[in-house]
Amino acid sequence: MRAWTLIPALVMLGLCDMAVNASAEESKIRVGAIDAVLTVPPDVEHPPVALLIAGSGSTDHDGNGPQVKPATLKKLSEQLVARKIATLRYDKRGAGGWKPEFGRPEDFRFKDYVDDATALVNHLRSGGKFSKIVVVGHSEGGLVAILTARRVPIDRLVLLVTAARRQGDLVKAQLEKKELPSDVLKPIEAAIDAIMAGQIVDPPPRGLSIPPSMQPGVASAFTEDPIDPLKLVDQPTLIVGGGRDRQVARVDFAALSAASPVAKTVWIPDMNHVLVDVADETDDLEAYNQPDRALDATLVDSVAAFILAGGAR
Repeated sequence: MRAWTLIPALVMLGLCDMAVNASAEESKIRVGAIDAVLTVPPDVEHPPVALLIAGSGSTDHDGNGPQVKPATLKKLSEQLVARKIATLRYDKRGAGGWKPEFGRPEDFRFKDYVDDATALVNHLRSGGKFSKIVVVGHSEGGLVAILTARRVPIDRLVLLVTAARRQGDLVKAQLEKKELPSDVLKPIEAAIDAIMAGQIVDPPPRGLSIPPSMQPGVASAFTEDPIDPLKLVDQPTLIVGGGRDRQVARVDFAALSAASPVAKTVWIPDMNHVLVDVADETDDLEAYNQPDRALDATLVDSVAAFILAGGAR
């Protein structure tokens, strides 16, 4: 096909996707204290549905936080809906402010994230509207997804750029890459180890702004190990990693794959942590605040094909 005939075809394909999404049924729902957005493709009876779980921080249903706005979940939802897959995405605890219904912030524990995802899965299954329920976790959301799969029946599990290490260990590895001065790095590493051991570090060292009252909650996240629970997940699983991801290394991808040997794996050399292709470090940093930048096409096709494959359990 000549280039001048291919371009109009691609434009028309894009317009078709826009038309599908424009007529999709989108509704705001609340499950307990969790605000979520359910998007259902038109003219599909009993579509599969993907619960999209965001990464770390007070991330909203679009995949945006206070400092970075890549709209990762919004873009993934749009692409899945265009492929006849419904999505449910939600505001994590703390997104847009802490609600009184969540209790005191200092009483938060990582299991609360799993409780929220579990409640949303149960909500999706209770209506009988969907043919299968797939849990898709991005980054830290992958850990939530693994623990959710151990808590409640799901049909498929997708892990996108998910770490295979305890988060405390991952944070230390990320700090080491920054090549901080030893007198800054060593106290931070010691404080992280102490917090992971259940101790309170007061005052925290320079560069680690975790108030003592919040450290037990942080410890509950820092010490959660994804490998052992993943070994017990028997649902079909897809593991996706990116070669230009500066936050999660290929060793994590390999360790997750080893823990789930029957999982389907996809390695995308040019994809970064917010699921777009980048050329270099500058391009990578800019991508975190480019909400209109397209997701990697292989990622989208792989996730959609995996969700649509086979039947429900």
